[in-house]
Amino acid sequence: MKAYVSKAAVLVLSLMSVSAWASHWSYEGEGAPEHWGEIDSNFKTCQTGMYQSPINIEKTLKAHILPLATHYSDGPVMLTNNGHTIQAGEKDGTKDTITLDNQAWTLQQFHFHAPAENMIHGKNFALEMHLVHKNAAGEIAVVAVMFNTGKANAELDKLWSVMPQKVEQSTSLTTHLDLNKLLPHEKTYWRYSGSLTTPPCSEGVIWIVMQHPLTLSVAQLEKFTRTMHHDNNRPVQPLHGRTVVE
Repeated sequence: MKAYVSKAAVLVLSLMSVSAWASHWSYEGEGAPEHWGEIDSNFKTCQTGMYQSPINIEKTLKAHILPLATHYSDGPVMLTNNGHTIQAGEKDGTKDTITLDNQAWTLQQFHFHAPAENMIHGKNFALEMHLVHKNAAGEIAVVAVMFNTGKANAELDKLWSVMPQKVEQSTSLTTHLDLNKLLPHEKTYWRYSGSLTTPPCSEGVIWIVMQHPLTLSVAQLEKFTRTMHHDNNRPVQPLHGRTVVE
């Protein structure tokens, strides 16, 4: 990535949860979320930030916002176990984008958290998928999709069948995955301003939380949690007066 978007590169890399970025942060013990701000001076925002994610979406403001416009045709080409999550990577020059604020935002990668990170009216979902996008200015927008346990998800099976079991292991995806099938049919959403949910917890991230959850089977959920060996969700953070619109 060119030097003039180096700040954006840092944001994307941190969202990607690459373990090389900070192998000593984790979700349990001395590296747990409540200690992230103490681990490294670069992580201070995790402790001092006023617009942190995830949140509990409770009160919302009605606004005239259009349903999310997605343009996903390529799909991911690589699946990686980085010790923090299972992450699917896009090819260089991917055509997978969303339209938001009259701009194109290109999909960088997507990954999973179990249990889910954002909560809806106090409800914690079984799994949450984060699709991480970047616009031409280097800003970040994350589309979050919730999953309840129920019917098995056929598209997830395409990922889960090649899920790397060891940390720092990657596998190529040879079967085309239709990202549109990992999104709800009705694309209404909640929107708020937040942060990365992993160190360095940088703020200024647009969050698009889809209102309609999908399902995955109990077996699919258990395969993910067994592979992670621990929960990989950051607890919800204070709103500090932020408004959630829908």
